[in-house]
Formats: sequence, C-alpha cells, structure tokens
Amino acid sequence: MEPAAAPEADTLVAREAGGRRSGRSASSSWSGSLILASLTGAFGSSFLYGYNLSVVNAPAVYIKKFYNETWERRYGFSVDESTLTLLWSVTVSIFAIGGLVGAIIVTPIVKFFGRKCTLLLNNVFAVTAAILMSLSQLAGSFEMLILGRIIMGVDAGISLSALPMYLSEISPKEIRGSLGQVTAIFICVGVFMGQVLGLPEIFGTESRWPFLFGVIVVPALVQIVILPFLPESPRYLLLEKHNTSKAEKAFQTFLGKEDVSQEVEEVLAESRVQRNTKLVSVLQLLRTRAVRWQVITVVVTMGCYQLCGLNAIWYYTNNIFSEAGINSKTIPYVTLSTGAVETLAAVSSGLVIERLGRRPLLIGGFGLMIVFFAVLTVSLTLQNNVTWLPYLSIFCILAIIASFCIGPGGIPFVLTGEFFQQSQRPAAFMVAGTVNWLCNFAVGLLFPFIQSGLQNYCFLVFAAICFAGATYLFFVLPETKNKTLSEISHAFAKRNKVSLEMQEMNHYPEERKSSAEQESNFTSSVDNGETKHAIV
Repeated sequence: MEPAAAPEADTLVAREAGGRRSGRSASSSWSGSLILASLTGAFGSSFLYGYNLSVVNAPAVYIKKFYNETWERRYGFSVDESTLTLLWSVTVSIFAIGGLVGAIIVTPIVKFFGRKCTLLLNNVFAVTAAILMSLSQLAGSFEMLILGRIIMGVDAGISLSALPMYLSEISPKEIRGSLGQVTAIFICVGVFMGQVLGLPEIFGTESRWPFLFGVIVVPALVQIVILPFLPESPRYLLLEKHNTSKAEKAFQTFLGKEDVSQEVEEVLAESRVQRNTKLVSVLQLLRTRAVRWQVITVVVTMGCYQLCGLNAIWYYTNNIFSEAGINSKTIPYVTLSTGAVETLAAVSSGLVIERLGRRPLLIGGFGLMIVFFAVLTVSLTLQNNVTWLPYLSIFCILAIIASFCIGPGGIPFVLTGEFFQQSQRPAAFMVAGTVNWLCNFAVGLLFPFIQSGLQNYCFLVFAAICFAGATYLFFVLPETKNKTLSEISHAFAKRNKVSLEMQEMNHYPEERKSSAEQESNFTSSVDNGETKHAIV
C-alpha cells in the first residue's frame, strides 16, 4: 500500500464500517453483560469515591472527640483547639493527596494488568483502608484513621481513571456517553448513601461511627466476586495484547451477538492509521501537536469540575437550612434532599446525553450554575431583611447541585475517554486525574480563606470560574456524540494547526511500525487461526 493512500483507504474502511452500523439503535446496544460490567465496576469504584467524600461529615463531632480522648490518654492533657483543627483538616484533605498518588501510578498499572484487573486489584486498597479506619477507635489510634483515608484516596485516584477507561473501551459508540455517565451517577449515589448511613438512627452515633468505614468492604467484595466473570476490554486485548481470539469473545459478550467482525475491523483500521499501539508517556502526550487542544480541553474541564464551587455549596448547606428556620435536629434529614437531587440529575443526564450531546449539557450546566450563584449571592446578602429569601437560598442550592450533575459532574470523564487513541489514553487519564486531585486539594486548602475574606460574595468567584469554563468550551469543544476517534480528531485538526493527514497519523516517529509490518502482523494473526473473519 502506498503511504499517501493509506489514510484515505483507512478512512474509507472506517466510514464503510460506520455506515454498516449506523442503522443500529442505541437501545439494541445494551446487553446484559455490558450493564452488569458497568454497574459492578462503578459500584466498587466511583461509588466508593462519592461515599468517602460525604461519610466523614456526619460523625465529625464524634471523631474529634475520639481524637481528644486518645490524645489525653497518651499525654495526660487535652489537645488544644488549633491542633485538633489541624488533625481534622489533615483527616479530610489527605484523601485528595492519596487520590493524586493513585492518579500518578495508574498509567503503568492499567498497561501491565489491563483495565479490568486494575479495578480488581484496586480493591486491596479499599479493603485495607476499611479495616484500618473501622478498627481505629478499638485500637485507640487516630493515626489508623488518617492512614486509612490516604489509602482510600489512592483507591479513588486509580478507580477514577481506570473505570472511565474501561467503560469507554467496552461500550459501542451509540451509547458511549450514557455508559460513561455511570461513573458520575455512582459518585452521586455514593454521596447520598454516605448521608443516609450517617443518620443517627443508623451509624451516626458515638458508638457506631466506625461502622461507617467498615461498610466500605461491601462494594469492594461485590466487585471482587462478580467482575472476574466478565471480559477484559476488547480494545486492550486486541491493540495492546494482540490477542484477537479473546478480543472477539469479549466483543461477543459485551455486544450480545456472534458476528463481531465489523467491530474488529473498525479497531484494526484505527490501529493501521495509528501505526502503533505502544504506550506513550505523559511528556510525549504533551509534546504531540496533534492532540494539544484535546489535552488543554481535558485540563480545563477537569479543573472547572473541581473549582466550580460545589464544595462551597456543601459547606454552606447546614447554615442556610438553619437560617430558613429548620430545626437543627431536622437538618440532617433535609440535607438528604441535596443527595437525592444530585442523584436524579445525574441519572437524567445519562438518559439524555446521547440525544442532546455533550456540548449543550456541559456548557448549559455551567451557564445555569452562573445564574444560580448570582441569585444565591443576592439572596444570602439580603435574607436578614426579607423573611422568604432563605427559602430562595435553599432552592438555589438544589438548583446549583442539579446544574452541576446534568453536565459538569460527569462529562469530563467521558470526554477524556473519547479524545485519545488507545496508546495515549492511559497518559491522558493520568493528566486528567492529576488536575482533578490537585484542584480538589486546592479547594479544600483555600476555600476557608476565600470564605473568610469574601463571606457571601465568595460565590461570585465560582461564578467567574464557571463563566470562564463555559466560554472556553463554547469556542473550542466540538460535539463528540456518535463520533469516531478519527472524526473527533478531524474536528480539532485546524485548531491544532496540523493537516488532516497528519492528524490521522497521530503517532511518534521513533516508535512507528511500518505499514507493511502492520499488515504482516495482521496476516500472521489470521494464518495462526486467531480470527476467521477477513480484515478489509
């Protein structure tokens, strides 16, 4: 095959394959194995991330008391207020440090073990953390609780990269967005479950709060039991392990049909265009002009995901409910409404994302947050003068949470899986995860100072961040709904200042395999009986 004709021929292959599948409805793309894999993967991964975000709120008073009693038993005097505050701040924020570590180490792990096995092995961190945290009171060691939090953060850092990667690679493009939203939905469910189990009638008491952390083993064990019976990512098996036979079986399981020759052809056509599937480093990814704006877009969306102010909303919730005249003993139950709204909005987003697309939900979500942040600022400033304004503040809180969850709360994970080829995807998720956890840590560190200095006007800072993010996405982000990797790359080609041919040949010269070598490998695979379907 002549080099100049390669991109044209490969594009034709992709278009023909895509055309043969275009009549396939989204509803027919959901198989039982696909649903089970997404639910099991998310329950043992993103659910635990959401759960650990909210689980420390309800027992905060009892945990601080445990810290003080432990300190007094060891040293013979009570801990001073500043040291207690520092210990508690470390307990909460060190979760993000662990998450950063997990995001950094996930790239070599998913390359060596695969996506599914990474999720399985990650449960070692979850079970270890659960044991340490649940037994900390019995052992009289608050260090066990802090250590458990950082280990749980490592688990979250790995899972928030490995899970979206796995889901994006096992899903047909017709439902890629909906399946990707499972990550966000289970984060919301985890937050809500942390609120429910933290109620005084369940585990939110001085004697039972360790059980809140022991519960973590349940999702981990469910994943350990079910996930081994489901296949590895077929794209990983085909492009990185070069095991066509297992890849075909994985496609058949996830798609619920016997003839998967078209799917195999599409992946191999992508591989021939890319010329190699060797894992690239983060530095190589950042140096590649053909994906420069894709990387910038991932950084912006992930940064806005953490910096858009949702953490500030959780900080203000109890105070606003109190100002509205709600009894302090009733507030924990009313707070459940925030978790319920968050979950319903995330589910709604998953149902409509393949109809409306990524752009409208993402930009629209940030736009609505700007409006409600502005209204909330006015409401908080004037609520002492107008009796009904506290209720408007409650509405704004729920509206901001819903606006976040319909788009900004889950789509950044979907986009990261859609923007990059197989060899770049682990490095891209490492970049996304690093930005996510650094911004998470920055919010936890800086927000108390922002709130102290600006009081009610602190929400204007978050409104400005949402505005900046929405503006950038309006001008830069193309719609990726039902698009192939090649089509998405073409949409970025002009902005990346590369030709369409160079955009398709998105690889590294020093690692390139010749076209002849690729064709030889594919022919050899057929001759060895790894596949019985002809490769176009």
